[in-house]
Amino acid sequence: MNHRSWPIAEPRLRPYNANNSCSLKHADADGVITLPPSNTVEVLYNDHHHWLTGWLRRKLGCPESAADLAQDTFIRLLSAREAPTLNEPRAFLVTVAKRVLFNFYRRQDLERAYLDALAQMPQHVAPSEEDRAIILQTLLELDQLLDGLPVQVKRAFLLAQLDGLTYAQIGAQLGISIATVKRHLTKAALRCYFAL
Repeated sequence: MNHRSWPIAEPRLRPYNANNSCSLKHADADGVITLPPSNTVEVLYNDHHHWLTGWLRRKLGCPESAADLAQDTFIRLLSAREAPTLNEPRAFLVTVAKRVLFNFYRRQDLERAYLDALAQMPQHVAPSEEDRAIILQTLLELDQLLDGLPVQVKRAFLLAQLDGLTYAQIGAQLGISIATVKRHLTKAALRCYFAL
């Protein structure tokens, strides 16, 4: 039995929309092999994982974080509802990886701010290591949950939930009316409700 192996060189990926459920064509010298959508990410992974990890390593300067974020990029692709149609697979991967990288930096900023706030607390009031981990995980989940909401909506929600401020106090602090505060809090509450 003669098995063909995939070429080592980067395959040419072209859009494919000719009434077929496939979104990519894998072309080689002898012809074109059509890939079903479930294999799209596998082809991208096999052909570009090493390159993407190198790209992320240059951005981060840390091989371990680069490997983690490369995996996160492909996990995000696997969780997508539809297989992508690609002309430029590396450009597509960079776009997705930039979003993953942005979330990574935001998560680091949030963790740093939390640790800075803990460092300013008196030792006898500071939470235990286990409580710190739980609080940090909750903050990260809350940040992800509120992602995409306007900044003022997030601030109003956090002022109400974390600081326990009234509508009037939130309005005064943000410089908005009580009716706007109510709209903001409703919008944030709906986001939380539908996320659960």
